Amino acid sequence: MAKLNLNREPMPRQDPKLRGKNFNEVALGYSTQQAEAEASRCIQCPKRNCVEGCPVDVDIPDFIKAIRDGDMPEAVRILKGKNSLPGICGRVCPQEIQCESTCSLAKREAPIAIGRLERYVADWERANKKSLNSPIAKPTPTGKRVAVVGSGPASLTAAADLVKLGHSVTLFEALHTAGGVLMYGIPEFRLPKEIVQAEVDFVTSLGVELKLDSVVGKLVTIDELLNNGYGAVFLGTGAGLPMFMDIPGENLNGIYSANEFLTRVNLMKAYRFPEYDTPVKVGKKVAVIGGGNVAMDSARCALRLGAEEVYIVYRRSEAEMPARREEVENAMEEGIQFKLLTNPKQFLGDEQNWVVGMECYQTELGKPDASGRRRPVVKEGSEFVIDVDVVIVALGTTPNPLIASTTQGLETTRRGTVVADEATGKTVKDKVWAGGDIVTGAATVISAMGAGKRAAADIDKYLRG
Repeated sequence: MAKLNLNREPMPRQDPKLRGKNFNEVALGYSTQQAEAEASRCIQCPKRNCVEGCPVDVDIPDFIKAIRDGDMPEAVRILKGKNSLPGICGRVCPQEIQCESTCSLAKREAPIAIGRLERYVADWERANKKSLNSPIAKPTPTGKRVAVVGSGPASLTAAADLVKLGHSVTLFEALHTAGGVLMYGIPEFRLPKEIVQAEVDFVTSLGVELKLDSVVGKLVTIDELLNNGYGAVFLGTGAGLPMFMDIPGENLNGIYSANEFLTRVNLMKAYRFPEYDTPVKVGKKVAVIGGGNVAMDSARCALRLGAEEVYIVYRRSEAEMPARREEVENAMEEGIQFKLLTNPKQFLGDEQNWVVGMECYQTELGKPDASGRRRPVVKEGSEFVIDVDVVIVALGTTPNPLIASTTQGLETTRRGTVVADEATGKTVKDKVWAGGDIVTGAATVISAMGAGKRAAADIDKYLRG
């Protein structure tokens, strides 16, 4: 019996000293030799636990076997049979807590690098698209029309699946560019926008009609869509309303929500100012409040834009941080300073109402809260001040209330999320489904894609009677 190879192929990356000064992609991707070596580690176990761990049910062992065998067109066919956005998923999805966590080799702390192999296949397809010559099969039209609102991962997945099933699909996007959070929220160095655009182009190549600058709730309501020929509506507008702390000084100049900061940097190309006329103020000392991926993205953007000192301020310890481990490690390598077990008390301003400092207190972890994580408790008398000239608040988001406020019969929670069946995406409103962050609040790209896939299947079932 062959000996198990427990050594994962490392991902080549830019040097930390160099990458902290540019917006080029940090992870450089596998070479053919590295990809085939990693694929050869897969033991092709009969239980296929990794597939059960994938929210979109990709046939993981099969596409990995095709890589091992050097049959890349077959790897592409298998992968894109279930996942319309592999170039995105391979870069930003937390495989370590999904498919890789259920890999048989995870018990030996050496799961197959499924995400890296997924990225390799997607990048290979993009580089070899002209030579593939694989025309997309057109399904038999059903004559049914579906409106998909938003163009983030849930919506792109739902739209692609529905059009493959023969339905006519129109995708409504409020902004001037499709992609949702993939475009405005995730920085270029983690997810290049040409990758997102290529995946959007693939979805439209299937036959999906894309309408940009179309704010549903203003331009047209959900009920108007249903009354004008659409047999079903899928809501995938995400969660774009930022949350704040409601503490003194929060309205001072120089305090951003992470949403505004990242949208200016990514979608509006502030990182390429003055080539793009979208300046963004980044001071010498920047504090980012939060411990998730959005906080890491904000801090690393601020560093690349010229900040001399960047702090992550998080009220729990490193072990409780919700950000992906590799993003925390990348930030640390680049010189981001972590002020853990620390929470802001108030923001301090100058005579012109610009933020100049942040008074914080130290915390210690008490008993677990409702989420299961240990609750931070204030340490009395521990106040101290951090000198800052820009603060970025990255504490999470909730859905924009526009859709809910203009749609009668749509049930929402106290947090503003839409109530929908977890298994099907069906809302209490007739002919309306929802999925992704608009239902769950801010979550992962792949979980949103899974919701879009489940909703598409249920919409198809409904439209076919």
